[in-house]
Amino acid sequence: MAYIANPLDIRLSGGKTGILVIHGFTGTPESVRPWAEGFHDAGMTVMCPALPGHGTRWEDLNDTTWGDWYARVEETFLELKTQCDRVFVAGFSVGGALALRIAQIRGSEIEGVLLCNASIFDDRKILWLLPVVKRFIKSFKNGTMDVNQSVPRRMSYERMPLRALDSLRKLWKVVEENLYFVDVPLMVSYSINDHVIHPINSETIIENVYSASIREIIFKKSFHNVSWDYDADFLIAESVQFIQDVLTGEIDEAEDIDERDLINAEFESIVSTLNLDQSTGTTYLDELDKSAHFQEPRPRSASLSQSSKLSLYAIIASGAYILIEGFTGGDPLHMGGWPAVALFSGGVASFIWRTAKKRQSAADEGNGDDGAVI
Repeated sequence: MAYIANPLDIRLSGGKTGILVIHGFTGTPESVRPWAEGFHDAGMTVMCPALPGHGTRWEDLNDTTWGDWYARVEETFLELKTQCDRVFVAGFSVGGALALRIAQIRGSEIEGVLLCNASIFDDRKILWLLPVVKRFIKSFKNGTMDVNQSVPRRMSYERMPLRALDSLRKLWKVVEENLYFVDVPLMVSYSINDHVIHPINSETIIENVYSASIREIIFKKSFHNVSWDYDADFLIAESVQFIQDVLTGEIDEAEDIDERDLINAEFESIVSTLNLDQSTGTTYLDELDKSAHFQEPRPRSASLSQSSKLSLYAIIASGAYILIEGFTGGDPLHMGGWPAVALFSGGVASFIWRTAKKRQSAADEGNGDDGAVI
């Protein structure tokens, strides 16, 4: 196993403003140390916990879930609150997803959130196969740190644990679906040349949160891990400035607050025109409750024939075999890749043909009716 540089928590005592910094998936606090130390140099108290399963062996990460990572984040946040009057949360990569998640749950206790190349989804189709592949393959080779300048130390695992990666997909789904719960001041910073997380992640965050104030920062010289790249000083300077602007109230929210007031006033105007008089003893809702309710139709799900099921099983089995051979380079049955490819292709063709044939038969049976479709 490759040596992981300084996998321990970062704890830097400072003033009454606290910063919780969250590192990324398979990484360690060391991967965001320059960012954390930049906050401390500005007089803030900083805590950056090592997430469960990180900084030891990749096998340990496979024994954890995103719930374990979030529990560690929340535990550290509550500890930081006991030492500081005002607390911000900063997250890098998947740490950004965890930062957004705690903002969704504890937003009223957080002054603001700072994101750096935050990750909230990955739409590569290969990840759809993880629920199956993770049962056969435990990990695959992880790439090097995505930085534009040379970094002498490795700060993440050399292998990507697949069970943990599948759990990460669940975190992404929860965070993305609940972005509208985020309403704290937000700094979203990202690299346009990130080879790990596509910038569309940051754009999606900006477009879907409900934050009244969003500051967008773009890095042009750095790749994914900005903390150790050419724009590190720029990241630190913008982060410190954002926090100071929030603390001093210089971030102007008046325009957004006025817009919300107008929306609320319009809603109250509509409600005031409704007649809610209950002097008759019953209301419209009471009468509606007594009337017959619409029954949602429940059409029977289409069933597969035995031959179609066999074709589907052939697709799954041969597809899994091809993935195992592709990821590991091994050949468990010593038959080469071509038989599996042929079985996969044949299964797909058979499944499509039988499905089309079944639909045609159903259409032929319906030709004698009156033309109504239900």
